Amino acid sequence: MTLRHHLHPRPRRGRGERGAAGSVQLVIIMPLLMGLFLAAMQAAMYYYGRSAAISIAQTGAAAAAAEHGTPADCRAAAATLQEAVGDAITEVQITCTRTATRASATVSGQALSVFPGWRSPVVQQAEAPVERPT
Repeated sequence: MTLRHHLHPRPRRGRGERGAAGSVQLVIIMPLLMGLFLAAMQAAMYYYGRSAAISIAQTGAAAAAAEHGTPADCRAAAATLQEAVGDAITEVQITCTRTATRASATVSGQALSVFPGWRSPVVQQAEAPVERPT
């Protein structure tokens, strides 16, 4: 050994310190990954609820737009589809209108949430021309 090695010896790592750097990285990265995963799940639940709401609104508007359709037909058709969809959207409110030329349905409610207390309101509207006998 030279004098140089005696003055600046290399620090030796003990066996217990080998994975310490990996543990610190894991502690920092895992919460970030979990947060991203939960945010992606929340976005998927919102878009699923939104898709369900537009489907319900389109079904209701089509029922009201039928030749002898009424707003009551709209609500009945929309409620039937809502039951089939299940919990994709909760607290659902269906509003149907029909004029001489247009039928419309508006569906509002809450998309499911991954985070407790998080509210994701969903409102979708569909319109259809009223069928006329020719």
